[in-house]
Amino acid sequence: MGHDISPKQVRRIILSQSRRANVGHIGSCLCVVEILSALYSSVLRAASPDDPDRDRFILSKGHAGLALYASLALRGWLDEAALETFCADNTRFAVHPEVGVPGVDFSAGSLGQGLSIACGAALAARLQASGRRVFCLISDGECNEGSTWEAAMFAAHHRLSNLHAILDCNGQQALGRTRDIMDASNLVERWQAFGWRTDEVDGHSVPQLVEALSAPSLDERPHMLVARTVFGKGVSYMERGIPVTRTHLPVQPANWHYLPMSEHEYRLAMEELEQSH
Repeated sequence: MGHDISPKQVRRIILSQSRRANVGHIGSCLCVVEILSALYSSVLRAASPDDPDRDRFILSKGHAGLALYASLALRGWLDEAALETFCADNTRFAVHPEVGVPGVDFSAGSLGQGLSIACGAALAARLQASGRRVFCLISDGECNEGSTWEAAMFAAHHRLSNLHAILDCNGQQALGRTRDIMDASNLVERWQAFGWRTDEVDGHSVPQLVEALSAPSLDERPHMLVARTVFGKGVSYMERGIPVTRTHLPVQPANWHYLPMSEHEYRLAMEELEQSH
């Protein structure tokens, strides 16, 4: 804790490395920046990435891996220059994070699996009499998957109060808006019904995130924090789903789930970022 990780710095790395590698998933990375900044600046208790009693973090929505790499680099656990190999041949830094990267304890990419892994890690901490906590970032799209709710029941049954899940609720998934694909507008009530202590915050407010994730548990329930976020946050044309240089495509947020940026789009994004506070 005590490391100041600027959301603006994280977004700068995301944009520059996405452009260099010519890959997508940019909107998915940009919307979780403040969540990761809060965790790696103020919440996670971890002196080093190999401290056995460190808090664990699992990025279940693994397609936001570049945002995690940027946060780990700014935390001092990765060499930022090494990120120049992101998505290159023989790199350690794939689109989805894999074990072997310092600070990455669990490989991600198969959606709907991360919370189950987090349950196992939280139960293991209890069995080892360790005070470490487990934090898991999932997407609202993953709430379409049965494995997520099996894990939710398991955590509540075993009273895993050392488990904290953060739900990136951006209302968007790969093929469209979540409400159109499988509506889950009452997520707070659903998680409460599954026996979780549930809070809701602005997912782009670092102070709100830190306060909610640092509050002591007053009972034995696992904790779900629903973080309301904006897909593509920080780049206005991505927030609106506009592919600036591909006018033949419809305007929809799903464009920036997959599209890489053109050079013109990259310059527009960086100009807007540098002008922001």
